[in-house]
This record gives sequence, structure tokens and C-alpha cells, in this order.
Amino acid sequence: MIGLFWVTAGYLFGSVPAGFLAVRKLLGRDIREMGSGNIGATNVTRFLGKKWGVAVALFDMAKGGIVVFAARLCGVQDPWILAATGLAGVCGHNFPLWLRFKGGKGVATSYGVIFFWHPIPALVGGLVWYLVIRFSSYVSVGSMVSLATVPVVFLIMGQPAAYFCMSVILALLTVLRHRSNISSLFEGKEGRVGSG
Repeated sequence: MIGLFWVTAGYLFGSVPAGFLAVRKLLGRDIREMGSGNIGATNVTRFLGKKWGVAVALFDMAKGGIVVFAARLCGVQDPWILAATGLAGVCGHNFPLWLRFKGGKGVATSYGVIFFWHPIPALVGGLVWYLVIRFSSYVSVGSMVSLATVPVVFLIMGQPAAYFCMSVILALLTVLRHRSNISSLFEGKEGRVGSG
């Protein structure tokens, strides 16, 4: 029952659609009908600017990890409960109850979750994300490649199997959520950072 409580809390808190709410409040529009149709920070940046994009990214990261952190504070030590709680938070962002299950791609939320599992894999993944984007100019590629490196870091560090397994699921989920980006990459239509 304890595990179910935290997993449910993770999903519900992860479902809070910061990007959707920001665009609705400031522009009176539905971001799901704008740009890529995504509620995440990248699409928010296109219409509200970098500052709002950063704010949404930070919130999305926090909402994923804060329930994991709260569970730890309440004495939960079972890695499988913490891992499942984090995964539920990402699923909440990707498939939010409040938006008829049409949400974002979960990259920022995944990193918030991973950080509260263990900060080192999150920091290594973040560095990979930055470097890939720096040299490729593709946010989508940076997101997929960086999250694919996280399970490897967990494995090398000898962290609990729960974190390794759930980080593999997060990496696969990220690829699935980027299907349209992958198609655009093969077609040469994927937008680059700074291309407008």
C-alpha cells in the first residue's frame, strides 16, 4: 500500500502541466495546438521566450523528483518503490490526467527523477546532453543519446538494479516520444538550435 501511495502521488504531481498553464495564462492559447504540439520547455521557448522555457524546464524537473525526495524523507528506502515513483512521475508528464493524456516528452522530468535517485548519473547525462547538442545542434538527439547513457552510468556505479531497469525504461520511453523527431531527422527536416 505504501508503494501504491507514492506511485500514485508521483503520477498526479507529474501530471501538473506547467508549459500548458504558462501559455494558457500568458497567451490564452492551447500549446498543444502550437508548434510541435508539445507541452514541454522546448516548445514553450518558441512562443514565450527563453526565460519562460527555462522556468518550465526547472518546474518539470522538480515535479518529477520532488515526490521521490518526499518519499525518502518519509523513510522509504526500497529502491523499487523509489524507482517506480519516479517512473510514474515521468508518465504523469507524458500522459497527464488533466490534459486527456496528451503531454510532453518527459526529458526534463526524467532528469529530475534521475537526480533524486542518484545525482551523478543525472549530471553525467546532462553533460552528454549539452555536448551532443553543442556539436549536432539537435535537441532531440541530445535528449535521446544522453538518457541512453544514464543506465550505463548506473551499471558502472553498481547502483541498485531498480534504478538501472527504470532508467532503461525512461530511455526507451524517450525514444518512443521522439518518433516524429526521428522521422524528421531522416527526412532532413528536424529543426536545429538557433535556426529560428
